Amino acid sequence: MDNARVQAFELCPPVQLRTLCGVLTDIDDTLTADGRIEPVALVALQRLHDAGMPVIAITGRPAGWSRPFALAWPVAAIVAENGAVMLRSVDDRLRAYYVQKPSVRTANALRLRACVDAVLSAVPGAMRSVDSVGRETDIAIDHSEFAHLDAAQIDAVCAVMREHGLRATVSSIHINGWIGEHSKWTGARWAVETALHVPFNPQEWLYVGDSTNDETMFERMPLSVGVANIARFAPRMRHLPTYVTRSERGAGFAEVAAALLAAQE
Repeated sequence: MDNARVQAFELCPPVQLRTLCGVLTDIDDTLTADGRIEPVALVALQRLHDAGMPVIAITGRPAGWSRPFALAWPVAAIVAENGAVMLRSVDDRLRAYYVQKPSVRTANALRLRACVDAVLSAVPGAMRSVDSVGRETDIAIDHSEFAHLDAAQIDAVCAVMREHGLRATVSSIHINGWIGEHSKWTGARWAVETALHVPFNPQEWLYVGDSTNDETMFERMPLSVGVANIARFAPRMRHLPTYVTRSERGAGFAEVAAALLAAQE
């Protein structure tokens, strides 16, 4: 981690946290470990919820994977598939919202399928993510969840996706590709304004993440935090968070939540 560019989160002045109204967060390896939410992160989410501090999770995971968590976790919404699908609980019933119309999603599905076939043919060792069955608007190639791809293979997958006109990002576990201008950044604005019915002012929110697919948020959010395991990806990143926690994954998120709540007292 470049210490000249990123400070320890414990050095964040409470005054920076006092004026915040909510938290935006990644999910995989930010709230979770091995695909499951860490208990300490779930407790932190509940504490934020009880304090009236909304949390919106923004992930590259598919809509199908995210649905049960949008109902079970104390979050205002989950934005899945890197900004394409928003899921929220309304009167204990799940509601889904889409950036793209059904006709667009249907047309894009053909291009996405062709791109997957091209990736699997061009990159030895590449395989679709296990959660691909739940994807509605994108594709994902596994690089660290149940399979392993090295840096050169990851770059090759991204190159094929871009040759097919897709946007490509690399999360802590997958390489995601999709068609459209949506992103975690547009998803954040969409979710805040739709789920909370307030204008999105980035100055009033903090973002927590862990990998290269969080760079858009690290670049644009005035205040951002990486959990400690971001060190794995930092050498490949152009845009780093403002601060980094001592702890990894869910424990790192819990650090952020505790400091945020303490600053409100």
